[in-house]
Amino acid sequence: MLTALTGTYGDRPDAVRVAGRTASYEELLGAARAVAADVAGAPAFAVTATPTLEIVAAAVGALLAGVPLVPLPPDAGPAEREHILRDSGAELLDVDFARRSDRTPASAAAPGDPALVLYTSGTTGPPKGVVLSAAAITADLDALAEAWQWSSEDTLVHGLPLFHVHGLVLGVLGALRTGSRLVHTGRPTPEAYAEAAGSLYFGVPTVWSRVARAPREAAALAGARLLVSGSAALPAPVFRDLERLTGLRPVERYGMTETLITLSGRAGGAVRPGTVGTPLPGIRTRIVAEPGAEIGELQLTGPTLFSGYLGRPEATAAAYTEDGWFRTGDIAAVDASDGVHRIVGRASIDMIKSGGYRIGAGEIENALLDHPKVTEAAVVGVPDADLGQRIVAFVVAEGVTGAELTDFVAAHLSVHKRPREVRFVSAVPRNAMGKPQKKLLLTDEF
Repeated sequence: MLTALTGTYGDRPDAVRVAGRTASYEELLGAARAVAADVAGAPAFAVTATPTLEIVAAAVGALLAGVPLVPLPPDAGPAEREHILRDSGAELLDVDFARRSDRTPASAAAPGDPALVLYTSGTTGPPKGVVLSAAAITADLDALAEAWQWSSEDTLVHGLPLFHVHGLVLGVLGALRTGSRLVHTGRPTPEAYAEAAGSLYFGVPTVWSRVARAPREAAALAGARLLVSGSAALPAPVFRDLERLTGLRPVERYGMTETLITLSGRAGGAVRPGTVGTPLPGIRTRIVAEPGAEIGELQLTGPTLFSGYLGRPEATAAAYTEDGWFRTGDIAAVDASDGVHRIVGRASIDMIKSGGYRIGAGEIENALLDHPKVTEAAVVGVPDADLGQRIVAFVVAEGVTGAELTDFVAAHLSVHKRPREVRFVSAVPRNAMGKPQKKLLLTDEF
């Protein structure tokens, strides 16, 4: 799977750069072999996934040894860390990158073997271990290489966390699969992105929003080939600002820990804000909607899907329909003319049923973000005796009233989609990947 480490692309003294430290493929392979020797025969091993060369070596070493890697979020509290270690049976390993080995491990991960166990955020209970095979990861990376014209000629730049699919699978293993040079900036600041001089950039909406507010740094990205956004919807105003400042139209993609990346815009293809493109090779999708509805649950199948939730056969079975399609829990719509998908949001919180209408929160959020005084917006439905659910908008803005924002939305969308209530907040709570944590908005502190 790690084509670059086989010598296919030769060696480079600066093949991998993480937070200012650089390693060649040969140095990385030597450190990874030492990791593989340490973990050989273990059921799994864990590392605290800080952005370091040690974590890159751990990911490679896991594949060399055929032992699943369990990356721990660096900011995980004691209870979460204890749960993940106990649930996975993984021993925590302290990796020393300076320690090298030239011995080839006796075994490596077979295509169907577990390669990674990534834990969900635990919003609906204790975090579950998502088991990903080498075969699923390889299928996804090859499909993305085709979609994004990603090759050994690229320099990939990002500063994303290394305990998620976006940062670790795409952002580390993807570079080693395609042979592209990797620059992990440590922190994903506009300044770091500008200084990296890459051809391919990964970011989440929070990162791209900060880049768009830094015109000089954004202009430095004009020499890039492709900007990719994921993990949450990219607001349309940020899309337009990036296009204006860089000359590039960001490509959005869609995926989950359980499915890896399944939908994406294409390099060189037509890209529209608010859309996540079409299915990658091998992926099939369907929208399950109520009669007459334009939006419904996105379900899919294909070679990139996970092997199951670790030790939870009932939860794994419940994640699929009777005919074998994975239930994403996301609400989507598909353009009948070209098959381009648009993600509306999570069925559990972003599908609002108000006054007999089924309304996607994302559409209202994008309308609010088009107002020049609004910098952040999150929309939810709250119980209402008359409407069923009342549309409530949580907004970060200055110099504008709630009534003005309600009228603004009503002028851009159908009147029934206007917020019935606007609450001004200092910030919208987000997780490490920039996704709004809407359930927190409904707690007493907001």
